[in-house]
Amino acid sequence: MSKLCVFAGTADGRRLIERICGRGASIVACVATEYGEVSLGVHPEVEVRAGRLDRAAMEEMLRAEKFDLVVDATHPYAEAATGTIRAACAAVGAEYLRLLRENDAGDGDGVFVPDTDECIEYLKTTSGPILLTTGSKTLPRFCGDAALRPRLWARVLPLPSSLEICEKSGLAADRIIAMQGPFTRELNTAMLRFTGARLLVTKETGSAGGYREKIAAAKEAGATAVIIGRPSGNESGGGVEETAAEIERRFSLKPPPKKVSLIGIGMGNAETRTLGMERAVREADCLIGARRMLDSVSCAGKETHSAILADDIEQTIRDSDCRRFAVLLSGDTGFYSGAKALVSRLSDLDVEVLPGIGSLSYFCSRLQMPWENVRAVSMHGRDCDIVRLVGENPAVFTLLGGKDNANTVLRALCEAGFGSLTAHVGQRLGYPDERVVTGTAEELMDGVYDPLSVLLVENPDHGSAPVTHGLPDEAFLRDEVPMTKSEVRSVSLSKLMLTKNAVVWDVGAGSGSVTVECALLASGGRVYAVEMKEKALALLEKNVEKFRLRNVTVVPGAAPEALEPLPAPTHAFIGGSSGSLRPIIDLLLRKNPEVRIVANAVTLETAAELTSILKEFTFSEVTELNVSRARRLGRYDLMTAQNPVYIYTFQGRKPE
Repeated sequence: MSKLCVFAGTADGRRLIERICGRGASIVACVATEYGEVSLGVHPEVEVRAGRLDRAAMEEMLRAEKFDLVVDATHPYAEAATGTIRAACAAVGAEYLRLLRENDAGDGDGVFVPDTDECIEYLKTTSGPILLTTGSKTLPRFCGDAALRPRLWARVLPLPSSLEICEKSGLAADRIIAMQGPFTRELNTAMLRFTGARLLVTKETGSAGGYREKIAAAKEAGATAVIIGRPSGNESGGGVEETAAEIERRFSLKPPPKKVSLIGIGMGNAETRTLGMERAVREADCLIGARRMLDSVSCAGKETHSAILADDIEQTIRDSDCRRFAVLLSGDTGFYSGAKALVSRLSDLDVEVLPGIGSLSYFCSRLQMPWENVRAVSMHGRDCDIVRLVGENPAVFTLLGGKDNANTVLRALCEAGFGSLTAHVGQRLGYPDERVVTGTAEELMDGVYDPLSVLLVENPDHGSAPVTHGLPDEAFLRDEVPMTKSEVRSVSLSKLMLTKNAVVWDVGAGSGSVTVECALLASGGRVYAVEMKEKALALLEKNVEKFRLRNVTVVPGAAPEALEPLPAPTHAFIGGSSGSLRPIIDLLLRKNPEVRIVANAVTLETAAELTSILKEFTFSEVTELNVSRARRLGRYDLMTAQNPVYIYTFQGRKPE
């Protein structure tokens, strides 16, 4: 295995190590401070050594380790460090390779000065506050001029050593900004405006040092950038990509894994972007996303691809020669985002997922309300029972799209009796023409809304409906159609043991009392109510409508023929079979061998047939239920017995 030494205390050094580590080379990374050790992170096949080395110590280490290559990735302004590394390598005969940041300075960036002394002389000819972004090392020289010192603001690393230099230099505490970058254009601009600085002093640190963000901020804030040029005689070397390619070629490293950042870019404006997002975009070689998202970020010098579908994004990444990809996704990557599909598709690559500020948190902040109790869903190309959710929750937030626009949803709520609830429609959130309207669902129902909208409905009386099964018989619309009575229905549903996402067949649904209760319990699933009699079908549909159920499908026809096209059930209730009990059960088992079946019998003939069938199952149970209800007779209350009902439960047919 090849053995490399990388002097790495810069962002470029970290990027180089990230690229080549774990690919067949042993790496010793030398950093000057503990902070450099922490910022480098943990990587396979990398040993990090922290502490400053003089030339003698460096030569001793190089002789002992016998590195195949020494890479100098120190700061382009670290003249002394580079000189020491070069001399030590020459003394012990170690091969030396310089990693040097690309110089992307332009003539129109500001005032260029050759070194720190010339910068100080230039600043003396100016007036107004000065923001120094050149670190703490040269700060004593700037503060050495008594007239210049009161004008200075210094941005330094949040380290005790940096703050100690500020104190010894005589810089007032309220003139120190102790922060670690990277710094975005917006943050740089905010600092310039906060300090009132008319001049910004920087080094030409390249893209890794946030040079372009500082220059852009100075122009935006109306400040003059004063740029200290790079030391002469220290300009030979390649950038990260060139250096990495040379190492890969020379030591035949394994092919590099592609790095993919799936990024939530917020609501479309700069204020809802994160520093992590800015970093990933800045470091990427290739940007992928919808055209409007690509247009919202800086794509200069990067390969770009307009793509939305997961198939297209994956194919673009796999076909590209680029190494670092940033996939731009709207809102937050954890809220109905394309990130979910891409994580599984790209599992063989190095993938990171970065959250963003999504429409839910953003909209609730605009409404000045917390969102910990808001039920969040999406109707953008998804099946969602919004009416039921509004009835069950204090507030429901939904993404809208396609046929389920704001008008459609608000109208459905009004038809379900929720017209008086407060609703909020957010349109084009995060864009300059953002608009939020509030009113009752009935007041907003006929409004004109942008297709790019969200909806939040508040329901202070949520959850007033019973949560147990066994609703009273009076809760249902009734006629002469048979209905499973409350007590029998309650025990039958207990035996059925429904899950939230159950797929239920109610065979012989009658007036729909079992259908309704199954739909309420299996709120995330679907109930197929099968009934052959027209009068019963009409009553069944009325009860489904009364309870505002969106997860029920009424199936006209006789079983088992009407059951054939239905999806496989997880649970089945047989309330009536019209003499086709055996074919119905055979079909249930063919659709799902593990379906849980509950069947009720009121006649001895049906009970006898079910009893013979029970022997074919690994689990079976029979319950006889005798119910008596009180009735008034003159001055007395008498208990009147109902017909006994036999409740059969079975699951898992025995192997033949």
